[in-house]
Amino acid sequence: MEALEEDELCFSQLNTSCRKTMNSHWVATLFLSLLCCITVVIVVLNLLVIISISHFRQLHTSTNLLLLSLAVADFLVGFLQMPSDILLFQGCWIFGDFICVVNYFLGYLIVSVSVGNMVLISIDRYMAICDPMFYNTKVTLRRVQYCVCLCWIFSAVHSTWILRDYFKQSNRDDSCYGECLFISNYAEEIVDLLVTFLGPILIIILLYMRVFLVAVSQARAMRSHVAAVTLQRSETVKAKKSEMKAARTLGVVVVVFILCSCPYYFFAVAAVSDLVGATSSAIDIWLLYFNSCLNPVIYVFFYPWFRKSIKHIVTLQILQPGSSEANLM
Repeated sequence: MEALEEDELCFSQLNTSCRKTMNSHWVATLFLSLLCCITVVIVVLNLLVIISISHFRQLHTSTNLLLLSLAVADFLVGFLQMPSDILLFQGCWIFGDFICVVNYFLGYLIVSVSVGNMVLISIDRYMAICDPMFYNTKVTLRRVQYCVCLCWIFSAVHSTWILRDYFKQSNRDDSCYGECLFISNYAEEIVDLLVTFLGPILIIILLYMRVFLVAVSQARAMRSHVAAVTLQRSETVKAKKSEMKAARTLGVVVVVFILCSCPYYFFAVAAVSDLVGATSSAIDIWLLYFNSCLNPVIYVFFYPWFRKSIKHIVTLQILQPGSSEANLM
């Protein structure tokens, strides 16, 4: 019995050690194998996006720069966040209090950055569809770079504020040795809900509603062959077909993100309000992480340039001189 109890402990030599949380061995092994496969897919696919947009000059556009920032955040999910959370799923944390704090900081940072990128993508599509005549002058690479940097800085500040007390005393919620646990209070969850979900989602919905109305107006004008339209009106409504296609594709990315993130925020607030248990909240976290795998999959189906760039990377054509000038459009 003593040997069995020692096997159940994270650190058998310590009486204050936490117990392993895996109850059914084959179920846990199957689930961990699935998570490891998803982690590898997230890392590989988002790395392909990062290499593609960074390497090929033709892809150096303002919209793709936002996709690059989103891909970096998704890559960090698979490369750093998911492996550490797989350890947390097993119930044993072996990296100490400092890395535990860093782990939670990265979690809040990545979610906040992803939401910020979604807002920037929506603004970019709004400008491209609703104000096409001035899009190239207002939305420049330099301005988008500034916006992306501000997004990461704001996300870091927000994450630091959420974990401000946890930085001071990282083991305040630990009930045993080998536990990595952070429990935020109700006020912090409400602020996080407003700043990284409700507020941004409201902005995204309003912007895409405007984009949808412009697209409908354009379609009606084309069907009715209206010729007597003022120049100003036609310039406002007119949008390139490629821009509309990009808007639809990025709209799918935004909708998928919203669907994957809604359970996360619901369980976060409900857990603080004692409406659900901590076990329920594990599902929404993995669903949110799984969204990092879906984004590059969407690019594969909707972006021909991404499929062509993958072919160049897999066949090692990017190692040839002048490969960055390749035509992918």
